[in-house]
Amino acid sequence: MIKRVHMTAGVVLAAVIAMSGCGATKPDNATSSPQSASTASSGSTAGAPSAGSGSPTGEDGGTQRSTPTPSPSAATRPLKDGTAVLTHCADADDPYTTVVVRNPNEREGTFGVKINYKDAHGFTMSETYEQVLVAAKGKARIRSAVASSGPLDEIDRCEVNPRATAVR
Repeated sequence: MIKRVHMTAGVVLAAVIAMSGCGATKPDNATSSPQSASTASSGSTAGAPSAGSGSPTGEDGGTQRSTPTPSPSAATRPLKDGTAVLTHCADADDPYTTVVVRNPNEREGTFGVKINYKDAHGFTMSETYEQVLVAAKGKARIRSAVASSGPLDEIDRCEVNPRATAVR
């Protein structure tokens, strides 16, 4: 009977602490539960918090809670942008523009590359946007067909943004 009284008193005390705002530093996703009867009968002293109760008291008698801050893992950190290098501009012999994309990250990612097709006067005739999946610390090749970008014989040069934007 005494163990039940102490357990009930503990539940009431927890409710009073929560209502008084002392538990306001507790994160939203944290949960707590009252000490079970089997834990109470395992030799813990009546009225003293057990090691698993989650409510140690400090020297001033107040309740202290420590919540460790998790460090972001490599999977949750945003990807750094990669690099893009033009290796071949489309011509009559090979109507594809080739770009090599490098991934500086520790995990694979998808990167976007914008290619501009310019005529002899520097006018942008058209542009394409391609995405490619690149392995961690790896590189991948994009071959973009120019057939839909206008007359192949009018393309004087191709320009590629050296930054391959991390998409996901």
